[in-house]
Amino acid sequence: MLVACHDCDLLHHLGVIAEGATARCRRCGGLLRRRRRNGIERTVALALAAAVLFAVANAFPFLSFDMKGQVTQTTLVTGVLDLWRQDMPEIAALVLATSVLAPLLQISLLLYVLLPVHAGRVPWQMARAFRLLRHVQPWSMMEVFLVGILVAVTKLAGMAEVVPGLSLWAFALLIVVLAGAMSSLDPQEVWERLGVRS
Repeated sequence: MLVACHDCDLLHHLGVIAEGATARCRRCGGLLRRRRRNGIERTVALALAAAVLFAVANAFPFLSFDMKGQVTQTTLVTGVLDLWRQDMPEIAALVLATSVLAPLLQISLLLYVLLPVHAGRVPWQMARAFRLLRHVQPWSMMEVFLVGILVAVTKLAGMAEVVPGLSLWAFALLIVVLAGAMSSLDPQEVWERLGVRS
């Protein structure tokens, strides 16, 4: 595999790198590639944890509002429906796409690609699924949604008692776990494993 150094642009022919090893540029010493130990297994574990957290985040109340004894609970999906009913279809669609659909597709594609690779098999349409995963990643903006929710909660705190639900904590953890899964994913290792076993 031909790789250009990010610092000095010198081209290198890289072979398979052992787990835990790094490859550096022979001219400037810049990092060409680092292969982590158990990279696929770590990513699969984080993706499975993300799937569980995603299910919890969508199954339980996100926030509860207690205003003069009248309690109102909201979930992620009912929050989207409330935006739709308040004549904000564009914002509702944006929240649904970036906070529900994109993370769901990202987690599904991670598991679709990595579980068979972990078992030594090549999933159907592997290259397309892997490419789609890279295209979906920028659309997952759960952290932006969470910051917006926290700002709204801060403003509402004086008007009603706001109780964070289980879903809010799961959603916050999901952001961290999914970011960890994507950062530990090494596409070159995936292709190397397939090259060895296919």
